[in-house]
Amino acid sequence: MATAAPFLMFEGRAEEALTFYCKTIPGSRIVEVDRYGAGQPGPEGSIKLARAEIAGLEVLASDSYVKHAFTFTPSVSLFVTCTSEDEQSQIVEALGEGGGVLMPLDNYGFSRRFAWLNDRFGVSWQINLP
Repeated sequence: MATAAPFLMFEGRAEEALTFYCKTIPGSRIVEVDRYGAGQPGPEGSIKLARAEIAGLEVLASDSYVKHAFTFTPSVSLFVTCTSEDEQSQIVEALGEGGGVLMPLDNYGFSRRFAWLNDRFGVSWQINLP
């Protein structure tokens, strides 16, 4: 049976990003990390492929050794449903530090508390409290 998971491609910051996400989002952990070794195409020690669980969602990530003319876009985002205002505020504050706010934390009618932001790595997050 086929499976699907979001795949985040970084240019040298995959480990930093995944570690930050797992520290910031409750119930998250890095599951597996495969690194480039000596003589392989990527810089030795960089992330060839990592698997993490972000609030129960499997997320894959790598460090691309090829420079691309594109990066992340808000048209694809990770959606996190929080269980309390405190949890949501902490997540929004941490993810927003060094990033950019697309929709500040507020009541937008479809949710009593919602925020949409890009983190310091360029990944887009929607943080909801239903």
